[in-house]
Amino acid sequence: MNKKALYLGLFTVVAWGSSFAAIRVSLLGGYSPGHLVLTRFAVASLVFILYALWPGTKIRFPAWRDMWKILLLGWTGISVYHFGLTYGEQTVAAGTAGLFIATVPIFTTIIAIIFLKERVSILGWIGMAIGLAGVALITIGSSEGALEVSVGAWFIIVAVIATSFFFVFQKPLFKKYTPIELTAYFTWAGTLPFLYFTPGIINEIQGATMEATLATIYMGIIPATIAYVTWSTALSIADAGAVSSLLYIEPVVAIVVAWVWLQELPSVLSTVGGIIAIVSVIAVNWETMRRRPALR
Repeated sequence: MNKKALYLGLFTVVAWGSSFAAIRVSLLGGYSPGHLVLTRFAVASLVFILYALWPGTKIRFPAWRDMWKILLLGWTGISVYHFGLTYGEQTVAAGTAGLFIATVPIFTTIIAIIFLKERVSILGWIGMAIGLAGVALITIGSSEGALEVSVGAWFIIVAVIATSFFFVFQKPLFKKYTPIELTAYFTWAGTLPFLYFTPGIINEIQGATMEATLATIYMGIIPATIAYVTWSTALSIADAGAVSSLLYIEPVVAIVVAWVWLQELPSVLSTVGGIIAIVSVIAVNWETMRRRPALR
């Protein structure tokens, strides 16, 4: 992986890692999950509209034959992922949510095997099995001692699977569109379903705390806009497996930011599960990267 892709990827995972705590701050400050995702991505969509209208810039209209792919990927990678994550964080701590998201490469590999017919060695299968066991521990640990698995954990698992599909199937579109064009398309497409939550949005913004609103605006500008562009750019110039390996850092950022901002820490069981999952992901992707050199 070249230096440019490395720096862009690192910026992205730090920005995304901070968003877990920001989501909790917004939820605790008066936003419902629906109004939070709508406000956040209304800000992100507006940023891209302003960029598209800025003199000297140009975002092309996508080809009609690609429209259905863009809509599906936007709904999957933006709508389903962010609603699942936001709703899940009503009951799941920010650091624990970060540990869940760290397992994305496991599901990405499974999806690539099923749909792209990628091959994995026996060692790779063992690594994924161990990783899924880690996911189970994170899930159980997120219930904070209760015997049942929290509803929030299930929503975040759905979010993990959704973003895994998004990462696998967006890659071919980089051959036709620039990273910033694709990010704009996905953001606009993903914001459309959130319009369902429009009723009552003004009253909720007025009733929320200033910290919650600022956190929401921050998420709309940095993690939801700039970070998606830097991530797409990194994916377009380097091997997807190598870039995705940077996601191992994301839960660390999420835990540190949540600890500093919210004084929250994941449970011991979730932390153990997260470590197991991350180690297994590193093992699986290490083998993949050895067989498939990064683009330069």
